[in-house]
Amino acid sequence: MITLTVTAKGQVTLRKDFLDHLGVHPGDRITVDKLPDGRIEVRAARPEGEISDAFDFLKRENGPSLSAEEMNEIAAKGWAGRR
Repeated sequence: MITLTVTAKGQVTLRKDFLDHLGVHPGDRITVDKLPDGRIEVRAARPEGEISDAFDFLKRENGPSLSAEEMNEIAAKGWAGRR
């Protein structure tokens, strides 16, 4: 069992081996559930949904889906800082 220290701000830092076990990286999210007897359960927050949920994102409001060339052009502008 590992003991962690609570800071004056009420924060606890999880050790790298815990984060590796959860499979999380900087910027990822975790969920914490309160359980009986003062226990908590920590899990990696995984995105919910299906890949098909993203398909409508590529459609124009009143027309067909974007072509590959149009998507590449939009991506290139985004990488160049132009939107």
